[in-house]
Amino acid sequence: MSFREVDLKSLEFSPFAKIGDEWALLTAGTTSGYNTMTVSWGGMGVLWGKDVVTVYVRPQRYTKEFVDANDRFTLSFYAPEHKEALRYLGTHSGRDSYKATHVGFTPAYLDGSVAFEQASLVLVCRKLYADDIKPEKFLDGSIDARCYPEKDYHTMYIAEVEHALVSA
Repeated sequence: MSFREVDLKSLEFSPFAKIGDEWALLTAGTTSGYNTMTVSWGGMGVLWGKDVVTVYVRPQRYTKEFVDANDRFTLSFYAPEHKEALRYLGTHSGRDSYKATHVGFTPAYLDGSVAFEQASLVLVCRKLYADDIKPEKFLDGSIDARCYPEKDYHTMYIAEVEHALVSA
């Protein structure tokens, strides 16, 4: 499969459904090594005059090493028939196996990062900012108690969307 670039502003979807319900894959690395994880938390919008995505990665996730080591990552979206593959990719570690191969996904090397040929939409993103969620900053303390019982606070990454690619 191949991809073609489209104008980001031409895309029509709900980011709440796309990320929260359908999920996405966050993938970082290069041809020499990469890892991917399923994400269901994130955002899309405009910040600092740039079209951006915001993603969150817990410190124990293997993918975090790849996100931290590279300037770019991809956020990719899939048709409903790939939901079980996304579930698997979100619950198994790439430290233990080539999990993308396990679900039959084929890597696609795009603009210095990695996505998968099975994706229907790929956003190629360049990191702009990263910071850890801080427990003392919660205005609603119930979120800390509910989402961070292990105190494994996410790192938040804000990244500029450089390219939007759809399956051709």
